[in-house]
Amino acid sequence: MRILSSYLSGSWQRGQGHSNTLFNAATGAPIAETSTAGLDLDAALQYGRDVGGPALRSLTFTERGALLTAMSVALRDHREALIDLAAENMGATRGDAKFDIDGASGTLAFYGQLASRLGDTAWLLDGDQIRLSRSKRFVGQHILTPRRGVAIHINAFNFPAWNMAEKAACALLAGVPVLAKPGTATALTAWRIAQLWVEEAGLPAGAFQLLCGAVGSLLDHVQPQDCIVFTGSGDTAVKIKTHPQVLARNVPVNVEADSLNAAVLGPDVEVGSDTFHMFLTEVIRELTQKAGQKCTAIRRILIPAALLDDAVAGLCERLDQHVIGDPTDRLTTIGALSTPSQKRDVDAGVAALEASGAERIWGDPTSAPAAGYYVAPQLFLSKDGVNAAFVHDHEVFGPVATVLPYDGSVTEAAAIVARGGGCLVTSVFADDRDWVGPLLLEMAPSHGRLMWGSARIADQGTGHGAVMPGLMHGGPGRAGGGAELGGERGLTFYLQRTAIQGDSALLKRLFGAAD
Repeated sequence: MRILSSYLSGSWQRGQGHSNTLFNAATGAPIAETSTAGLDLDAALQYGRDVGGPALRSLTFTERGALLTAMSVALRDHREALIDLAAENMGATRGDAKFDIDGASGTLAFYGQLASRLGDTAWLLDGDQIRLSRSKRFVGQHILTPRRGVAIHINAFNFPAWNMAEKAACALLAGVPVLAKPGTATALTAWRIAQLWVEEAGLPAGAFQLLCGAVGSLLDHVQPQDCIVFTGSGDTAVKIKTHPQVLARNVPVNVEADSLNAAVLGPDVEVGSDTFHMFLTEVIRELTQKAGQKCTAIRRILIPAALLDDAVAGLCERLDQHVIGDPTDRLTTIGALSTPSQKRDVDAGVAALEASGAERIWGDPTSAPAAGYYVAPQLFLSKDGVNAAFVHDHEVFGPVATVLPYDGSVTEAAAIVARGGGCLVTSVFADDRDWVGPLLLEMAPSHGRLMWGSARIADQGTGHGAVMPGLMHGGPGRAGGGAELGGERGLTFYLQRTAIQGDSALLKRLFGAAD
């Protein structure tokens, strides 16, 4: 039995007393324990502020970028061992584990390269000088400087590598130390990654810390210069944002929460066309990859009534080709859910979906292996459109999606998608730009990202569910209202924007000029 420790205040520390148990998702056997009881979390945060912060702020963007590159290299060098850990703890197939680990190393590498463009300074200019009076000499200049606190990252269970890396990349490049708390049930991979970073990436003391287990009293000790970034359920997000110390100290909180993402097939698409096949590919990938445990997974599938039979037949045909089972078997395409609680939640969600009137059109729940935390992929149909309340209000976080026929109009498609209350991403598959254009503009206010799949990019796109570091990741409403990544934009949450007034020439001499 492994004992997972936390890396706090410059050393690996074990908690006391009650432990959280981690399980092998494929068999249900216990594999590790971790506890945070008795750990001095106040001291850990102060250590980050006093030691890690000054060390990072003394480095230029170029030097911080070199650290991110080293972190990326550490993941690549140990990729195979990390893939094996993901299969053991999370029930991830090799392809699903690679998606998580390669996403982590790729994002770190991207921000390492971005650093070279930001250059040998430790702050950023925000726009040009602004003339404030008749005199050309008296101006204002906005600058961005690192916050003097700790970036507390409370990460999701489903991407222990990528979620931790993408948050850390932005914070460390901005010059703010990190205290990461991975999802406890799948912390084995994150724990090993943290060991690699500590041992091989050359991070300054206090720049990165790991809390492995329950969050405990951590938020009781936050201060005004700290910030919190959370990925998880909307209910937990509310608890974090309304924590008394967070409110009293006005600590910034960035949230990525639940999302009922959609795919919309346009009425102009011909059966058998490149665009039609792209639609089938993306929907099935999002239904099956990581057993549907993705914040970007497609939960609602909008199909014009005239194309319903052909599209559903195509989806079912592709689902027939998938194999659920042992994630270490190379023939397996769908692994287990990550935790016993996830399986319980998905089973309950499927039962509620059926009770709401949705019809199962593909999938046998009894076909999943009995041992471990498996749930068979299932496809449902609801003809209630915008009135399918359960479909639009509840996310079944597994290999489950619902087909929603619509009349082919922009108006109805937009209304059905908007009923989800805010999404991370929706994809539209169509070639008629006169139809797609109004739909994208209508849906944009309720989304963080939209993808337009067409014949022009059918063999070139990165996919609906791939979170690209150069684009913003987040969404309004139930999706959390936050935003991460977006290249240089991802740094701004960790930076304080300040307006400085003074002589134009002196300000240029001190801070330089905006590009």
